Amino acid sequence: MKCKQCFQEISNYFDGDLDEALKQELMQHLKDCHKCQVVFDTTRTTLDLYCDGKLYPLPDDVRSRLRQALERRRHEPMMT
Repeated sequence: MKCKQCFQEISNYFDGDLDEALKQELMQHLKDCHKCQVVFDTTRTTLDLYCDGKLYPLPDDVRSRLRQALERRRHEPMMT
């Protein structure tokens, strides 16, 4: 897995939308890539802080804006 795909799948991971094989691939990438691990950890911490440790569904407009922001970010020059 490359960083680009990792960023795409982080949201799916927290939504519980990854099959086991893709989840394992994501976890392996995170073990090998410090930068992606930081993004993953920051996302988890943000969810914990704003949701008291409970995951709540995002409103559709918020989910859409978050995905758009991640897409813009994905097209910026980044690591491997």
